[in-house]
Amino acid sequence: MTESEHNEALETPPAESAWPVLTAIQARVLGCLIEKAITTPDQYPLTLNALVNACNQKSNRDPVMSLSESDVVVGLDGLRHDHRLAALVHTSGSRVEKYRHSISDVIHLNHEQAAILCELLLRGPETVGELRTRANRMHELRDLNHVQQLLDELATHPGGRLVVKLPREPGRRESRWMHLLSGPFDVEPVAAAAPETPSEHASQLQEEMAQLRAELEALKSEFAQFKQQFD
Repeated sequence: MTESEHNEALETPPAESAWPVLTAIQARVLGCLIEKAITTPDQYPLTLNALVNACNQKSNRDPVMSLSESDVVVGLDGLRHDHRLAALVHTSGSRVEKYRHSISDVIHLNHEQAAILCELLLRGPETVGELRTRANRMHELRDLNHVQQLLDELATHPGGRLVVKLPREPGRRESRWMHLLSGPFDVEPVAAAAPETPSEHASQLQEEMAQLRAELEALKSEFAQFKQQFD
């Protein structure tokens, strides 16, 4: 496979989703269950109240939601009965029902891949740099190349692709990636609706050149001041 064919394979989603198609609420509930299993294992599985609070968090969420208890219950029911991605847990000595994710029963992921997918479920499309910074709280990610490797693995998952690379938007230096657990996504209309114009590209280059010139002038000034000490 040539490099261009590989890139096309990563950026072109299938006509039909190979995975369960989740609603926005189901995606948020699943993302919260995965996140809390990693970040707060002592408080996991989650009670319904804890799960509602997790879904409505204002940090590490995009968009911020205001879900009711009944909204979360409906989301849980869909994950449990329709997709087998969540389960009810009865813990010894507790009369309170708790919930856990069961994504490993449906999708085989390692811990690093799960952290990346979880981040996309909770915050929507993100760049490689954003994913490395934000998913680090769930699993240490060495560098940007490592994150890119994980995204490529998710995009070519043996059971069906799980993420897709979006066309780069005007004004952005990097493309963003999004998950495909809410159904297949056609990247072509996005690319057609927001193409990068030559003027935008030239403007970005001019901005970068101006920054480099400013840094060079600052270095010249510092060197001149240093040289004066020996005159």
